[in-house]
Amino acid sequence: MEIGQRRRWLCSFTDYPDFSEIASFLPMNRRDFLALAASASAGLPSLSWPDDTTIPIIDTHIHLFDTTRAQGVPWPTPKDEILYQPALPDRYRRIAVPLGIVGAIVVEASPWLEDNQWVLDVAARDKIIVGTVGNLEPGKPGFRQQLERFHRNPLFRGIRYGNLWDRDLSRQLSNPKVVSDLKFFAQTGLVLDTANPNPVLLAAIVRVTEQVPELRVIIDHLPQMTTPVEAAVRKDYETHLQELGKRPQVYVKISEVLRRVDGKIPQALSFYRGRLDELFGIFGEDRLLYGSDWPNSDQWLPVEAGLNLVSEYFNAKGRTVAEKYFWKNSAAAYHWLKRDPSQPG
Repeated sequence: MEIGQRRRWLCSFTDYPDFSEIASFLPMNRRDFLALAASASAGLPSLSWPDDTTIPIIDTHIHLFDTTRAQGVPWPTPKDEILYQPALPDRYRRIAVPLGIVGAIVVEASPWLEDNQWVLDVAARDKIIVGTVGNLEPGKPGFRQQLERFHRNPLFRGIRYGNLWDRDLSRQLSNPKVVSDLKFFAQTGLVLDTANPNPVLLAAIVRVTEQVPELRVIIDHLPQMTTPVEAAVRKDYETHLQELGKRPQVYVKISEVLRRVDGKIPQALSFYRGRLDELFGIFGEDRLLYGSDWPNSDQWLPVEAGLNLVSEYFNAKGRTVAEKYFWKNSAAAYHWLKRDPSQPG
């Protein structure tokens, strides 16, 4: 989509075929939503370059689930008025494609074993999905057999493990079976996503990359982590972050960038620049990845709000850096599967 077309799309959400759906799950009224769209359009950073080309975007973090399934879903819960509705590729495509997103990686949203297969089956039917990150537990009986089963599918690019679903990577690293399984996992060439970041998890990632140095690790949602206030914890946090920055096998998703402050969500880059500068300074241009966290991102603002912010930040660093952030680094981290001519390779 040309930049002029994109501006017109952003300025006319009422004509967008999915407007009623978008408006229905946002925590704002229609007037506020239209005002947001207009302001986003007015401040939209250019995605085109002097040669009149655009940078394709690979979104490394979306979730899929179907709340209408007979068995239901473990997340989100019916009490969640924003998220509790089907999140499937066709709905994502209608939001993502007009923004220049040509491919996405699905990250698990369920601890149920067979939901690994459910996601793979759903992904197979839509070529916008270029990879999936599943949910398996190293150290549990059957882990290696389950891994081999799902890894037969080339869309299966890794697993997520951290402090989610009542699990604790830090504690589990003292279990020799867990470490042995992670070493086995690393030999497959797949990647370990970690969630959700806090000082304890960062310390655990330092340990796991020492114990299994050949393992590629992706830290999800690091911008959303609150910097510790207590002096000793903050010092450890800074030490661990700097140490991880020295390890080329560790990548970071610049996802969940937006924050809610006193009930409001700042949209100016100036509010977030310090945090982005910190992470860019530590991890550099080769290990940062774009992720929308859709549909979880709807708890803050529509996808384009977060995308506009990071576009402004990374485009200012030049095309080479922007291309790395928006797709090249994700190819190095995930080795995702190109499924459509619109996707870079």
